[in-house]
Amino acid sequence: MHSSQYKNGKKFQDKSVLVVGSGNSGMEIAYDLSDHGARTSIVVRNPVHVLTKEMVQLGMTLLKFLPLDIVDKLVVALSMWKFGDLSPFGLQRPNKGPFYTKRATRKSPVIDVGTSRKIKTGEIKVFPALKKVAENRVEFENGKAEKFEAIVFATGYRSTVRKWLMGDDDGLFNEDGMPREKPPNHWKGKNGIYSAGFAGAGLAGISNDALNIAEDIQRLLITQFKMGNTK
Repeated sequence: MHSSQYKNGKKFQDKSVLVVGSGNSGMEIAYDLSDHGARTSIVVRNPVHVLTKEMVQLGMTLLKFLPLDIVDKLVVALSMWKFGDLSPFGLQRPNKGPFYTKRATRKSPVIDVGTSRKIKTGEIKVFPALKKVAENRVEFENGKAEKFEAIVFATGYRSTVRKWLMGDDDGLFNEDGMPREKPPNHWKGKNGIYSAGFAGAGLAGISNDALNIAEDIQRLLITQFKMGNTK
């Protein structure tokens, strides 16, 4: 099943379940499954930053005053202090910091809800990328294979913005439903359509988009007022 169909782990009690995807949704689902008594495993294909909500909030505040690389170093140090080295448990840390990674790749850090503790204690098993799935048998890239009674794919979502705009975006979005222009010029279309939160820069990016949109609307209203057009 896809993560969009997942409700809770109650019906998976005492079952062997594999979660494919180690983003926030995947990590939260794995935690919930384990909490409901499922024998839980998770596929972690790529390096990932594991932070707390407070670390992210602190980093976003500090970015207003400090360079990104300094903020990244501080947040990574806090993560190491809180969680320790998670690489022996299958969670490799990216070479670049969490805020740089978010800005460059749109990949968000994982906000830990307790999953890391369960991984360290062995309550949740970590596997590398999938190689082959045949019915209930899964082969992994490291050569190991196991049987699972259920698989939850937490592999993300596709933007449907062009579908519900029915093409009336005047080229603001590309075929993937993402802005054609790169940040910081991604938020405004030619026909008055704005987009917020599509830059892949997290809450800080959404905040910047909202400010840009508000300032643009204010500028347009002032221009209309000066021209005597209040409609």
